[in-house]
Amino acid sequence: MALKPSLNWLLAFVPVTLVLEARHAAAPLVFFAAALSIVPIAALLVHATEQLAVRTGDAIGGLLNATFGNAPELIIATVALKAGLMQMVLASIIGAILANLLLALGLAFLLGGLKKHDQEYNAGAARVYSSIMLITVVCLAAPGTFETLFGTEAAALRSDAISIGLAVMLLALYVLYLVFMLRTHPELFVSKGGGAEAHEAQWSVGRAVATLVAASVGAAFMSEVLVGAAEATGEQLGMSQAFIGVVLLALIGGAAELGAAVTMGVRDRLDLSIGIALGSCMQIALFVAPALVLLSYLVAPEPLRLEFGRTAVGALFFSVLIGAAVCSDGRSNWYKGVQLVAVYLVIALLMYLAPGT
Repeated sequence: MALKPSLNWLLAFVPVTLVLEARHAAAPLVFFAAALSIVPIAALLVHATEQLAVRTGDAIGGLLNATFGNAPELIIATVALKAGLMQMVLASIIGAILANLLLALGLAFLLGGLKKHDQEYNAGAARVYSSIMLITVVCLAAPGTFETLFGTEAAALRSDAISIGLAVMLLALYVLYLVFMLRTHPELFVSKGGGAEAHEAQWSVGRAVATLVAASVGAAFMSEVLVGAAEATGEQLGMSQAFIGVVLLALIGGAAELGAAVTMGVRDRLDLSIGIALGSCMQIALFVAPALVLLSYLVAPEPLRLEFGRTAVGALFFSVLIGAAVCSDGRSNWYKGVQLVAVYLVIALLMYLAPGT
């Protein structure tokens, strides 16, 4: 009897990683083994969330999927905070946004467009996500703007106050977004595309919640190993903390979520795909980033400051503009996907070749 390939096979890397770490194997071996072990754990998080989301519409389902799909990123970033890897944390925030906005959505458009000539989705919801992201980019660029206007010395004296103020404001904006989406204007997020086939929940609510808890614990444990080997891996392979954060950690933490967004695109459920991808971008910027700032005062050796480099802010700004332009008309095709993926690959190449950014 043939065995059906499954992502769960990668769970075998959990004991492999523990053995490699116990025997003090080379850092890259430990890092990539831990990375492979986190992928199926993240997939379990997303699958359990999908079981809960079946009982809701695409808008709330996308919100739930984005929320719990971001749990691995939040866990990995928190572990990196405890280790004092501030630049890696900042890079992972930017990388997670770029991976969802460009790579996940691009692959969803590309692979979905190969099956269907054109796909439709709710353009109004996409425009809401895009406008919030543009506002967020302005907020994240504020510390750099403050330094340009008032000088490095003044910025250094006010950096903690600026970061805390931004964190509180972004969290407030996120809460107001939830009110807008779930209470006052839910009609703006109603699905308008295809792929309306019904799906029945296979898991009970209790099983789904228990899986979420167990997978979160597993992700936290393996993230400790992953982050512990990250810095040495970068040194041995010639990678900077920025590249590891922007590309590797973002793809590892968001692998299952990326897969969910792409799968929904292939199934012609682009409203859910966009809810996962763009909703995740927005949650990372409005919830994960400010939450990490506040958490840093409890777990990190020093406070995390939302001081992103000009290269990172510039890449994020132009990516959001491109994403908004591509998603604004409510219709997609495979070539729109190619455009988004191409932008992501260019940014990844620049981050690898310019390790000091």
